Amino acid sequence: MQTFDPNQEFAVFERRLPHWSQAGTVTFITWRTWDSIPEKVLRGWQKDRDAWLQQHGINPNAANWTRQLDQLDAKLVQEFKRLLSDRWNDNLDACHGACVLRRPELSKIAADSLLYFDGDRYEITDFVVMPNHVHILVAFPDERTLLAQCESWKHFIATNINRSLGRKGRFWQQDGFDHLVRSAAQFEYLQRYIADNPKRANLAVGEYVYYSKANSSRGA
Repeated sequence: MQTFDPNQEFAVFERRLPHWSQAGTVTFITWRTWDSIPEKVLRGWQKDRDAWLQQHGINPNAANWTRQLDQLDAKLVQEFKRLLSDRWNDNLDACHGACVLRRPELSKIAADSLLYFDGDRYEITDFVVMPNHVHILVAFPDERTLLAQCESWKHFIATNINRSLGRKGRFWQQDGFDHLVRSAAQFEYLQRYIADNPKRANLAVGEYVYYSKANSSRGA
């Protein structure tokens, strides 16, 4: 398990969002439920994001806009994070939508699925199942496993939760977010972010599932 090394082979798969993958490199992944951010809030965030990117010479409609963002001066990347990325996460933590993952029997479906092949098909270090989103730190053995495994996880979790709720149809937003961890410091920051996420969202015990392999804990 390692952090991103630009001198080693890596792959970029273009979908609605670009997905970077490198064998053995820890990746930070976020999925959100389809109703986790209201349309009005989403439009406002996208408008502000697009204006910021255009101001800094990046076409927000380009498939590789996140790659271009990473190439800006570090201070500008931090500004984007402070003004827009953090705001995005705050919107998730506001717990919009039905938030069915708040229910222990449903969050358990997600947590059990994530851990089922841990140590075999992938290596998970940390995750948190929140009422309307999931954050994961995980490494895959090769570049192509990331998308295939995420699709498998999301399909299994959605199918079983919908069955438990007696319904069919959309559960997750189509494309998740993933980011190759760039340094040990960033890895430690993301571990703390995952651990502190329930507190930031003012969740009570039983309204989330937190897991950390470092201390072999799984709590709610």
